[in-house]
Amino acid sequence: QVQLVESGGGSVQSGGSLRLSCAASGATSSRYCMGWFRQAPGKEREGVAARNGVGASDYADSAKGRFTISRDNAKNTLYLQMDSLKPEDTAMYYCAAFTKGSICYWLLLNPNDYTYWGQGTQVTVSS
Repeated sequence: QVQLVESGGGSVQSGGSLRLSCAASGATSSRYCMGWFRQAPGKEREGVAARNGVGASDYADSAKGRFTISRDNAKNTLYLQMDSLKPEDTAMYYCAAFTKGSICYWLLLNPNDYTYWGQGTQVTVSS
């Protein structure tokens, strides 16, 4: 079992920055795949950024060049640094973990690939 708790959301003006954190506890492993996802009202949950268990990252096109995913394995924490925020980034942001196997080599941006989720943290970007 893995527990995930997001924090760091809030309200920011267009062009601003936020840093989201996802604290993991329970049966954690630095070799798990993890990701950040978001869901706006009336829209499907979409992948934003993914981090695998061997240090590689991938991003949705909408996030490339603006967002950075990172992990602090000593703290069991996943981060999403969001810069140059736009109103269309407004959504509930979730972190997730894929925990099958000892090492995850994949870069997973499909939310259906994940089974452990946090409760989410709201990000609102105003014009």
